[in-house]
Amino acid sequence: MTHRHGPSPQDNKQEGLMERLFRYLLTGLISTVAAFQFVQVISRYVFETPLMGLEEMAIIPTIWLYILGSVNASREDNQIRANVLDIFLKTSRARAVLQAVSDGISIIVTLWLSSWAWDFFSYSWRVGKETPTLYLPTFIYESALFIGLILMVIFMSWHFLRNLTFLIGWRKEADHPLEEPEYSEATEEKEYQLLTAKKQEKHHD
Repeated sequence: MTHRHGPSPQDNKQEGLMERLFRYLLTGLISTVAAFQFVQVISRYVFETPLMGLEEMAIIPTIWLYILGSVNASREDNQIRANVLDIFLKTSRARAVLQAVSDGISIIVTLWLSSWAWDFFSYSWRVGKETPTLYLPTFIYESALFIGLILMVIFMSWHFLRNLTFLIGWRKEADHPLEEPEYSEATEEKEYQLLTAKKQEKHHD
């Protein structure tokens, strides 16, 4: 059996493409939301003529920004976690076990949430609601939750499999290797060292 030692060039290339895709996509959404807010503030408080339907348009990139931001966090495997147990882990293998258990639980919970999101997704598609002013299909942003949860499941499953392949020996490097914490010197210790050095200089003089 051939064992893999670290990511292949193809994996790195795909990872780079995905990184650029999310970077440009999220940057575009943030810029769009900021532009909508800027136009709304100027029109409402400077010209005192608020633009009708601007909120309806702004809600689309806003919701997709929130959802895709969570998807990107799942892709990068840096969702907010209370990693208290990491303090007591002494090896990268133990950390990989914890990550695999965490990913497994996250996948189960997200699949459960996806079933509820699917009900809302299918309802929105079936009813075909529209916004009151511009008559935009609400499905454009109401579908974001279900699509985002499915993408999160895909990325979490990918990280779960990577941790498993590390545990069974198919991969040499862990995704979250154990690192030694860096402790900065205390201020009191630095002051003590400085005073000691000055005393030594005076003694030599």
